[in-house]
Amino acid sequence: MSNTTNMMQWDRLICDKRFGLEDYHNPKRGFRSDFQRDYDRLVFSSPFRRLQNKTQVFPLPGSVFVHNRLTHSMEVACVGRSLANEVSMGLRDKYATQPWVNKLDAIDEIVAAACLAHDLGNPPFGHSGEKAISTFFSEGAGKDLKSELTAEQWNDLTQFEGNANAFRLLTHQFKGRRPGGFAMTYSTLASIVKYPYESSLAVKANKFGFFTSEKESFIKVAQEVGLISQPGPNGEVRYMRHPLVYLVEAADDICYEVMDIEDAHKLKILTTTEVISLLTSFFDDERKAHMHEVMENVADPNEKVSYLRSSVIGTLVHQCALAFIAHEEEILCGRFEGSLLDHIPALQREGYSRCNDLSWEKIYRASEVVDIELAGNRIITFLMEKLIHAVRYPQLNYSHLLLSKVPQQYDVNAPTLFGKIQAVIDHVSGMTDVYALDLYRKLNGMSLPAV
Repeated sequence: MSNTTNMMQWDRLICDKRFGLEDYHNPKRGFRSDFQRDYDRLVFSSPFRRLQNKTQVFPLPGSVFVHNRLTHSMEVACVGRSLANEVSMGLRDKYATQPWVNKLDAIDEIVAAACLAHDLGNPPFGHSGEKAISTFFSEGAGKDLKSELTAEQWNDLTQFEGNANAFRLLTHQFKGRRPGGFAMTYSTLASIVKYPYESSLAVKANKFGFFTSEKESFIKVAQEVGLISQPGPNGEVRYMRHPLVYLVEAADDICYEVMDIEDAHKLKILTTTEVISLLTSFFDDERKAHMHEVMENVADPNEKVSYLRSSVIGTLVHQCALAFIAHEEEILCGRFEGSLLDHIPALQREGYSRCNDLSWEKIYRASEVVDIELAGNRIITFLMEKLIHAVRYPQLNYSHLLLSKVPQQYDVNAPTLFGKIQAVIDHVSGMTDVYALDLYRKLNGMSLPAV
């Protein structure tokens, strides 16, 4: 049964039962908690390692090292852990008399693990990779497949979303693998789903939380941790967010916004004067004066920006923690609107908004960023076209050769067309930028093995 109570309960929300290994659940704590095991399992996984060769915003580094998906995810995990620590301390005081109060100690471990996993489903070439996959079906050669798929399946494809793909990667039993995918704890899985509803309800910016193929898996997770069910107008699956999603989201938003500006400064897209003015705008006049005094003793512009970046992250973490604690009841009831960053004091909120505006004006439209988007779109579209043709017509000689290069865990011989398409997307979205480019060149005869 779906949870019909008016408020989610921390005692259920913090659940260390493992997805796919429910029969082996042991609530006794060892030297490492199950949530810490989630974190470690992710660090040692192949999909996580591959993030080091996936674009965050700027092209993969040449002489100047900027963030990739791996370094971004690690920084988000650090910020998320700090944010969650501050929240858990506040909640412990509030719930000091409850028998389950010690469960709150796990919040920082859950959030850190969810932060590490939040980008696992993103394809190569940054967010343009997501768009390339979805538009292959809505605008490209994939349009011809619409009549052979259900409306739900078509929505999943034309609104492809990295967050939903991360949930699939973590929970799906790929060919030859164990049930439960990564066998993560229920709380960690629930904490990565920013949009806990199916694709037919994705009315804003193509955002949703799980594919049709993982709908039952998400329902199982949601019911176990006690998320509030709020079905769509036609009975579509929709739940209210797990409260810890707000902390994961805030950590991600803080990191990408502030770190993108630091990267842009290193690449000389933004001047030191611009960045100093931007980052000191988060603080009152007294704090600004102190910051300028500190920076007078530092000659290196990058060191100045690094100092300001850490100060901004620190204040945003603190304010987001206060916002979470202040609005905890609304969050538990599913009535909270917007993100935590929408509820911080005006000074910091306006500073963040200025950063966002400048990022769109000067960073995300920078020539090198657009070049990556154009190239990535071309590469992914080409690979999708070739691979989907191959899984549809595997008897052809070229198809047989191409499919021999697909890892065995992806079921290119799935009994349904949707299953075959998902196998292709699983393969393409798991590629690094470098691998996708290399395969593109080989299939176009532009690169041959050394002889």
